[in-house]
Amino acid sequence: MDWKLFATTFGALFVAELGDKTQLACMLMTAKSGKPWTVFVASALALTLVSLLGVMVANVVCQYVSPEIIKKVAAVGFVTIGVLIFFDKF
Repeated sequence: MDWKLFATTFGALFVAELGDKTQLACMLMTAKSGKPWTVFVASALALTLVSLLGVMVANVVCQYVSPEIIKKVAAVGFVTIGVLIFFDKF
């Protein structure tokens, strides 16, 4: 296992996910249900599946598309969404 890649991936995703809508949804579900372990297990499984799908799709896409192109398309997408949010269009 590549521990440097593991630590980098873990750190980046941990920081990126703090305070996001998924975490807030989990907090709300726990507060409403009063069943933190059920919410934890369900959310952990859902996030694991979503991550698996992302990795599998990336594995296929990267065979046909250069990572540099993917990075540029993602950057344009984020800027576009930012501009739309700024002008209250999204």
